Amino acid sequence: MSESDRDLVAALRAELAAIDPIRACDRAAEQAGLARPSRRDDPVIGRLVLRLARADAADAGDAEPDPSRERRPAALDGLALDDAAWQRLPDHCRLAWLRGRFLGRGSLSLAAGRTHLEFVVDRAEAPVLARRLGELELAASWRVRRGRGVVTWKSGETVTTFLGRIGAGSSLLELEARQVSRTLRGELNRVLNAESANVARSVTAAGRQIAAIERLEADGQLARQPYVVRLVAAARREAPEATITDLAEHLSVHRSTVQRAIERLERLVLHGEAPAPLA
Repeated sequence: MSESDRDLVAALRAELAAIDPIRACDRAAEQAGLARPSRRDDPVIGRLVLRLARADAADAGDAEPDPSRERRPAALDGLALDDAAWQRLPDHCRLAWLRGRFLGRGSLSLAAGRTHLEFVVDRAEAPVLARRLGELELAASWRVRRGRGVVTWKSGETVTTFLGRIGAGSSLLELEARQVSRTLRGELNRVLNAESANVARSVTAAGRQIAAIERLEADGQLARQPYVVRLVAAARREAPEATITDLAEHLSVHRSTVQRAIERLERLVLHGEAPAPLA
C-alpha cells in the first residue's frame, strides 16, 4: 500500500477504537470480540483493551446498579463459536462484537486500488464467522491458510458497508471518496485507451488507403473508376485524418457509399480486380 493508504487505514482503526459504547452489553461484546488480539503490541488496541477493562470493572462494582441500563450478556468469552449465545444477542451487541473482532483479528488493504478486508481467526471459527456475516447481508468467503481460518471480503462496497455498520465515520467517507476517484480514473483510462486504439487503427487504415490510391493513380487505374470512387479517393487524399463518417458528411453521401468505394480501391491493389459495380 502507499503511505497515504496506510495512513488512512490507521486513521480508520483509531476511529473505530475510539468509539465508547454507551451500553454495558456493547462494551462487553466488543471486549469479547477483542479476545486474544493478533496485534498485542498495537498501542491503539492496547488502549482500547485497557479502557474496556476499566469500564468492565466499574460496571461490576456499581453499588447501586442503574435499572435503566441494559443487562450485560453472560458467557461472551465463548461467543466466537457459541451460536446459541449469538442468536440471543441484539443487533447492536453483534455489531460491537464484530467491531472488536475486526480491530483484534482483522486487516484492511487498499493496495493497487483494490479494497481487501480479512479476518484471521481460529480454523473452527472461520465458517461460523462467515455464516454470521452472511446473515447480516455481508456475505464473505472463507478458507484455511497455514492452519488458520481466513474470512475475506474483496468487494469494496461490502467492506464500506461493514465499516459503516460498526461505527466508522469520517475515515470511511475518505475511503469511499478514494474508491470513487479510483473508479473514475479507471473508467477514464479505459475510455482513453479505447480512443487511442481507435485513432491508431484509423491512422493505419488511412495510410493504407492513401497508398492504394497513389498506386492506382500511378498505373492509370484510378482514372478508369466510377465517378464516386474517384470522388472518395480525392477526399481521402485531402483529409487523411478524416473518418469514414467525416468523408461521407463532407461529400454528402451515405457512409456505406464511402466504405464500398474504399474497399473497391483496396481490392484493386490487392487482387487486381474490381468488385461489383457500385449502386
